[in-house]
Amino acid sequence: MTTMPDTQVTPSPQKAALRTASLARRDALEIDDRLEWDPAIAAQVLALPVWDGASGPVSAYWPMRSEADPRPILEELHRRGLPLCLPAIVAKRMIFRRWAPYEPIVPGGFGTLVPAPDQPETAPRILIVPLAAFDRRGYRIGYGKGYYDRALSELGPTVSIGIAYAAQEVAAVPDEPHDRRLGWIVTERETIRCG
Repeated sequence: MTTMPDTQVTPSPQKAALRTASLARRDALEIDDRLEWDPAIAAQVLALPVWDGASGPVSAYWPMRSEADPRPILEELHRRGLPLCLPAIVAKRMIFRRWAPYEPIVPGGFGTLVPAPDQPETAPRILIVPLAAFDRRGYRIGYGKGYYDRALSELGPTVSIGIAYAAQEVAAVPDEPHDRRLGWIVTERETIRCG
């Protein structure tokens, strides 16, 4: 397991420009289209071979703004009996707390909603990750703080699945030594095996 320094990542100007352009494309998508595409993304994620024999825990995120919505995936995985968790930022570090559908969530900073602080921490084995932008090699751009890269490094061997809309794809994300490649990226159009 490689541990990254517990410091904030300084975003490169090139990544910042790609993030801005990709988020503008995502925000411009029609809500009716996104409501159609989210179930298509969920169906493709749930069809991945990673679920064969999986025991969890599985982490996703509570969607904000115009992000692809993983909640239908979480509901189905809960129905299948897999333990779930959601990320929270505590002391500048991403941790994961147990959560199940319909359990309380609270504001967690950065516009996120997270499990209540009294929920136990856990270490997910499968992560469903939000993307601001992505390329076909499995590199992603998030919101620029490096939390997911650090978490993926600290967790060790995990399965990582990025979900996004096809409009968020870029030709190449400038990858740096701290960046962690995703194993899969799923959009409303296709499933991309990256790792």
